[in-house]
Amino acid sequence: MATIPSPFDPLQLGPITLRNRFIKSGANEGMVVDGAPSKALVKHHRDLAAGGVGMSTAAYGAVSSIGRTLPNQVWIRPDIIPDLKALADAVHAEGGKMSYQLTHGGLFVTGIKVQGRLMSACSGFNKAGLLSGNWWSRAMNEDDMAQVIGEFAAAARVCREAGLDAVELHMGHGYLLNQFLSPFNNKRRDQYGGSAENRARFPAAVLAAVKAAVGKDMAVLAKINVSDGVKGGATVEDAIVTANILDQAGADMLVLSGGRNVESGAFMFGSNHNVEEMEKVLGKKASIAFKLSQFGAPKVTFKEMYFLEYSRQIRAATKVALGYLGGAKSLANAQTAMQDGFEAVVMARALIHDTGLVNKFKSGELTQSGCTNCNRCVPYIYHPAGTWCVMNPPNDPALNRVRAAA
Repeated sequence: MATIPSPFDPLQLGPITLRNRFIKSGANEGMVVDGAPSKALVKHHRDLAAGGVGMSTAAYGAVSSIGRTLPNQVWIRPDIIPDLKALADAVHAEGGKMSYQLTHGGLFVTGIKVQGRLMSACSGFNKAGLLSGNWWSRAMNEDDMAQVIGEFAAAARVCREAGLDAVELHMGHGYLLNQFLSPFNNKRRDQYGGSAENRARFPAAVLAAVKAAVGKDMAVLAKINVSDGVKGGATVEDAIVTANILDQAGADMLVLSGGRNVESGAFMFGSNHNVEEMEKVLGKKASIAFKLSQFGAPKVTFKEMYFLEYSRQIRAATKVALGYLGGAKSLANAQTAMQDGFEAVVMARALIHDTGLVNKFKSGELTQSGCTNCNRCVPYIYHPAGTWCVMNPPNDPALNRVRAAA
């Protein structure tokens, strides 16, 4: 019988080795200046590395200017290499590895007006873009797909040049690659639609291209949904198909998330958004759209390891390395993930609450996070200082006005 690893054991992830199996999940930080990482982002991830995580993941690095969902998001391009290098160097100095999440919003562009129709799996009315005037989407053709594949590969090469250790391709939460994977969006009748195998074809081609571009030097991960959590969306059975296809395409690890930003946010977070905190950050007028998006959302009471049953089904049906994500907030949760055969435990809110949590687990100072899963940290991706746990002192907004390499 194979020995069950400790979450503190090293992990070989493609060509890199993590010092332990704790990974900070990509979660929008709102720490951006002129489409480049800010000094606040560097501090955020340096603190996580100093606190013991094996690898930290910076969220939402758009692979093109029109791939951004919000104006305050990083666009991965050659002229921000010094800023990316500052981020990588800071994390390396604390003994951690650094990954950047590569993303394209497709039709999910809520804060920027894009000229013409947004690209997606299919054409049609786009409710996600109503406030920004992006009312319609268009179905991508082969030329569009080749362009986007090239943009993902180019962004990965930029990350490699900056000295980052890994990239994570975001294939969940309703962004472009999920728009192909999910039958909620993908109604195509060609080789990219219909069966789960066909719907995974384009995302797998993206991953294979990124792997070919940087896979000898960097780990290549993908974040996928265990389920979309919405009627008509992708199911755990679809996720199993996707996982096996991405394994064949060369993924070094899949991070298992779930839900979609617009249709099933409570499913994604395992608990409901905090509407009052969103209004506090955005103001009453700007928060109207958010309130409307939450209308009719079911009441969801948080429970630890809320994606575990879905994730166990994927673990049983695929050989690719898997990172468990979804309500892990204690040392016992991390040990459960190891016992169930997951190679890593991936955490976000618990580490936003306490960047030193992993070291405290290791020393025995703590066995349980103090995070209450109130989701009040989420609105602060729109705040001038970037996201933080409201139970902690606020961030210094001055750090978020200066580029990382300045």
